[in-house]
Amino acid sequence: MAKSELDNLAARRALFFRSAEIYANAPSGFWEYGPIGTKIKNKIIEFWRKELVAKNNFLEIDGSIILPKDVFVASKHLESFNDPIVQCKKCNSLYRADKLLESITSSIVPESLSTAELTKMIKEHNAKCPKCNSREFTEVRRFNMMMRVDIGAAEQKQECYLRPETCQSIFLDFLRIYKTSRMNLPLGIAQVGKSFRNEISPRQSLLRSREFTQMEVEIFFNPKKIDEIENFDEVANYKLMLMRLGKGKIEKISCEKAVKEKIISGKLVAYYLARVQQFYNAIGIPIAKMRFRELAKDERAFYARETWDFEVSTSVGWVELMACNYRTDFDLAGHAKQSKQDLSVNEDGQKFIPHVFELSAGLDRLFYVLLDLSLRKEKKAKGERIYLDLIPRVAPFIAGVFPLVNKDGLDKIAREIYTDLLNNGFDVLFDSKGSIGRRYARIDEIGVPFAITVDYQTKDDNTVTIRERNSAEQKRVKIMNLSEIMAKLLRDKGYFKEL
Repeated sequence: MAKSELDNLAARRALFFRSAEIYANAPSGFWEYGPIGTKIKNKIIEFWRKELVAKNNFLEIDGSIILPKDVFVASKHLESFNDPIVQCKKCNSLYRADKLLESITSSIVPESLSTAELTKMIKEHNAKCPKCNSREFTEVRRFNMMMRVDIGAAEQKQECYLRPETCQSIFLDFLRIYKTSRMNLPLGIAQVGKSFRNEISPRQSLLRSREFTQMEVEIFFNPKKIDEIENFDEVANYKLMLMRLGKGKIEKISCEKAVKEKIISGKLVAYYLARVQQFYNAIGIPIAKMRFRELAKDERAFYARETWDFEVSTSVGWVELMACNYRTDFDLAGHAKQSKQDLSVNEDGQKFIPHVFELSAGLDRLFYVLLDLSLRKEKKAKGERIYLDLIPRVAPFIAGVFPLVNKDGLDKIAREIYTDLLNNGFDVLFDSKGSIGRRYARIDEIGVPFAITVDYQTKDDNTVTIRERNSAEQKRVKIMNLSEIMAKLLRDKGYFKEL
């Protein structure tokens, strides 16, 4: 689907929209979620918590958004967290040099290239400004994306920063969590929360913004035991969608083969890549649209020894949803040195600083991609039908409850059904305004998978119709069975065919 169609739907249903949109001078790169968008976003977080965090026995924390300068000295963010920028001499528009070149060459340009190399490439490709078409640019320079926050007043003011990633508090909290949890390595610590990056020219809606939400897991392990994974046999034959360096195509390679042939550095890495792929498939992304793209040394983040970017094919191209980084002991060793605290552990008579494998996901990007992949249009006799093909567990509601008409006691029965379902823990909505067709259309557009309709037959036999969103097919069921049916449909939309 075209990007404009999704943005149009988002605006029409207030799924997401520009922050402070009533002000002309509102900065770009900041977004608001409306009531339905917020429900979908929260459902995604809950899905992540249950399907990735809980099932892998990870521990979740909630760390501070603001951290002192020393944290980012240790992490090298103040030194190395830079983007290459270039400015149009005519209209003064700023661009990331690597992204400007990628739009011209249709190939990946490593942001780690020197400013001189990027400047040379811009001249060689005769790049032009997307805004005014000028071909005159400044020399490429580096721009640090950290957002500074001064804490305290006057002479007691302390230099701090908004976190650019949620993981730093995980590293700072690791030793305390390790000791108090009484768990051995490998130990996964998870966090979901806001991060901030002063992006040069945020574009593509939620895909690149200055304030965003991350869902991260840092897995701490003994590097000497990277191949000692208790449950590896569960994924040994599971095939990963890998795009290796220099291959130019996606290959389906089993976890066991990937480790044996040293395509992936160890069983621990392969195991969690499998869990990542399974998670995204379960949330509604087809395997055929996925890939783990191996990053070259000049593409990887400054802290990574090995990186597999999990990417999804969308209407706007391949979009990175999760960075899977082998960060070695870079972070704990850096914080130990800067803080002068011992962050090593002692297991099996060995004292060492754990290594880290990271699963860093962007929630806003996942939200956008799920909408993009689920947006459907159907030609109808009277126009067209638009709906979101979301799975029930991330849809804003499992069902809408409607009286056929708002009279003759049908509204009272529908309200009782609605209240009963709410009391049984189901996320449902009630709507009695407008024609039944328009009500169906409204919930279709926001991805609600089912509609429960109370009609005149309900008064005779205590049955209602359940309408399935995608097919618009309807089936009659007993009111007394609704809670049981909804529970099964929540886990498996395909159960509708068995009714």
